[in-house]
Amino acid sequence: MSDTRRRVKVYTLNEDRQWDDRGTGHVSSTYVEELKGMSLLVRAESDGSLLLESKINPNTAYQKQQDTLIVWSEAENYDLALSFQEKAGCDEIWEKICQVQGKDPSVEVTQDLIDESEEERFEEMPETSHLIDLPTCELNKLEEIADLVTSVLSSPIRREKLALALENEGYIKKLLQLFQACENLENTEGLHHLYEIIRGILFLNKATLFEVMFSDECIMDVVGCLEYDPALAQPKRHREFLTKTAKFKEVIPITDSELRQKIHQTYRVQYIQDIILPTPSVFEENFLSTLTSFIFFNKVEIVSMLQEDEKFLSEVFAQLTDEATDDDKRRELVNFFKEFCAFSQTLQPQNRDAFFKTLAKLGILPALEIVMGMDDLQVRSAATDIFSYLVEFSPSMVREFVMQEAQQSDDDILLINVVIEQMICDTDPELGGAVQLMGLLRTLIDPENMLATTNKTEKSEFLNFFYNHCMHVLTAPLLTNTSEDKCEKDFFLKHYRYSWSFVCTPSHSHSHSTPSSSISQDNIVGSNKNSTICPDNYQTAQLLALILELLTFCVEHHTYHIKNYIMNKDLLRRVLVLMNSKHTFLALCALRFMRRIIGLKDEFYNRYITKGNLFEPVINALLDNGTRYNLLNSAVIELFEFIRVEDIKSLTAHIVENFYKALESIEYVQTFKGLKTKYEQEKDRQNQKLNSVPSILRSNRFRRDAKALEEDEEMWFNEDEEEEGKAVVAPVEKSKPEDDFPDNYEKFMETKKAKESEDKENLPKRTSPGGFKFTFSHSASAANGTNSKSVVAQTPPATSNGSSSKTTNLATSVTATKGSLVGLVDYPDDEEEDEEEETSPRKRPRLGS
Repeated sequence: MSDTRRRVKVYTLNEDRQWDDRGTGHVSSTYVEELKGMSLLVRAESDGSLLLESKINPNTAYQKQQDTLIVWSEAENYDLALSFQEKAGCDEIWEKICQVQGKDPSVEVTQDLIDESEEERFEEMPETSHLIDLPTCELNKLEEIADLVTSVLSSPIRREKLALALENEGYIKKLLQLFQACENLENTEGLHHLYEIIRGILFLNKATLFEVMFSDECIMDVVGCLEYDPALAQPKRHREFLTKTAKFKEVIPITDSELRQKIHQTYRVQYIQDIILPTPSVFEENFLSTLTSFIFFNKVEIVSMLQEDEKFLSEVFAQLTDEATDDDKRRELVNFFKEFCAFSQTLQPQNRDAFFKTLAKLGILPALEIVMGMDDLQVRSAATDIFSYLVEFSPSMVREFVMQEAQQSDDDILLINVVIEQMICDTDPELGGAVQLMGLLRTLIDPENMLATTNKTEKSEFLNFFYNHCMHVLTAPLLTNTSEDKCEKDFFLKHYRYSWSFVCTPSHSHSHSTPSSSISQDNIVGSNKNSTICPDNYQTAQLLALILELLTFCVEHHTYHIKNYIMNKDLLRRVLVLMNSKHTFLALCALRFMRRIIGLKDEFYNRYITKGNLFEPVINALLDNGTRYNLLNSAVIELFEFIRVEDIKSLTAHIVENFYKALESIEYVQTFKGLKTKYEQEKDRQNQKLNSVPSILRSNRFRRDAKALEEDEEMWFNEDEEEEGKAVVAPVEKSKPEDDFPDNYEKFMETKKAKESEDKENLPKRTSPGGFKFTFSHSASAANGTNSKSVVAQTPPATSNGSSSKTTNLATSVTATKGSLVGLVDYPDDEEEDEEEETSPRKRPRLGS
């Protein structure tokens, strides 16, 4: 099973006519009882799972290509291929297939799917006429040959017979000799016939013919034939482009002649497919599937050969990072790596993993850090494409590199900061590069693709790094364009080495140069010596919109990191300055940022918004928008509607109390009236709660006669003993004499000691003259004995009243049922009422519920 001869890769052809790798394993031909026939089985070399189980159908057309490929179709739109590591293994399986179908193993295809009538017609033909008779290869026969080639394309079996005839007789090389003769003679008619012939041979979709046509000896003549399209008034000059314009640049000399030949061949065949041949019609789209496969497998072979040559790759990296390398050479090296990474997408997943790990080991990320900071736009663009391949392959690999780098480098030269600065300084008016880089940054900071293990959590480590070392670089343009502080703007000018002249168009003719750039203070969009104004420059507004989009993503996916940053920098206030922008899309981005924050329904954010009065710029924008029914109007109203529907009480109260007068005239929606209704309902609810609380908690004063007091109190004590788990708190009678309170309290406690012995530890202890310390629990947790806290209740100075009645003294005591805690609470009273009710008898309230 481990025999390398039987080692194969399994491919399937997808809807885009591209081959998808399904895995690597070992193939065998075995009789399968369920399928009732000989079948091809491929088991994965990694875990032995079944990758392929395909019955060798007697009517299926199997093709053998390039000595190591077997291709067939199992359904109308389901093509399969086995790519063998060794030719010997391919030959063995091919013999098995031919044996089942009763075919000679020397054929390259077992049979073709043909319609029934055609099959019957060919069955009636004599066995000797299995090949098509080709006309002699002469100039006067070119028209006849062209008609023959064109006529067979509609019939699969005739295509196969023609292909065999062309292959056996070496006919293609003879045709190409005629092409040279026609060109020398300027025989236009003959050249037009040769165009039809060569194009038709390509549509035969035969790998063995491609091997001949795309060889070094023949390929340029094939391209020459395809220049003479009869539909064109003048022939194209494809050969001139391939030989003179298109230059093969060896960034490092390639010593392997086979590799060089494969690279040249692949480029030229790709050119034929993409440039020379017209886009195939619906009826022709399957004619070139073998040509697509030919290019695909060539690319796989090129990448594999380059990857195995460690000396070559090491030399490329050495020159890429060498400071002595000139800009032109470095540009070629970066473009080579870009194409190299693009080719790597054809590799199967495990090989692609090994490829990128090899690049990482050789130092691709430090090299990118250097070239992304270069002034050459082409180099930066190519480096960005390479970086995108790496981020797409493994965001964790990139994150690990930048965190290690942070321990050795300054923030300014960190790879992520270089990426952010490239985003900020994109010269494209539409910020195409900045959009791409923003997408890569979002992938890197997305917690969804961060790893979490028992010993290490990538999410917390990387986000700590990002917010400490990179966030200030990302938000610098935003903070600068919304700042009144001239010093902050000057710092931003000096901090960025890259020219902002393309971002910030000068609004005045004069300029004042800074030491590190030629940017004038007036060039910074939004710069104003006296007030904060919004950027009017369209490109700057686009950049700020991108930054806000990324920050909004952070609000949604990060927790305390972004919350701390927003609070520390007062970021929301700065963002809402942009509500004044003349660019509506930027104002909407600022509003979306606030909407995401409110959408979290986090009271921490809500307090920040209300204390900072941060609804004011939003409401001003709504009022300034007037009666215009536009996206801004709808977005603002949706924000307030969300607050109403979700019943966010703190925000509702803040809006109604501070802004309702300005908003009550808006009647085309019921949002603001609804907010007012919610506010009033909540206010009524609070008032009802207040009214339901015993009056003693509100006024702390009421009068009862002594007899009623004694009866009620005795009833209360009896009830109290029956109800367990409820803490009862009584207000302290400030007017009671201090010296009477301890004596009466002790007498009372002695009578309760038998039932509440477990509460001894909570009995009041004197802490200072006239003061008592009690352990107090809120009623919700008293029964569980949790969340207790110490409350010191100061009793007032003794008065001249002397001792009072038993019930009056007990009014100051606190009684708890079994399992609860004893407490004493002093409720503050109005001083005027103290004198008035100093001698009034009091009822001990029951607050157990």
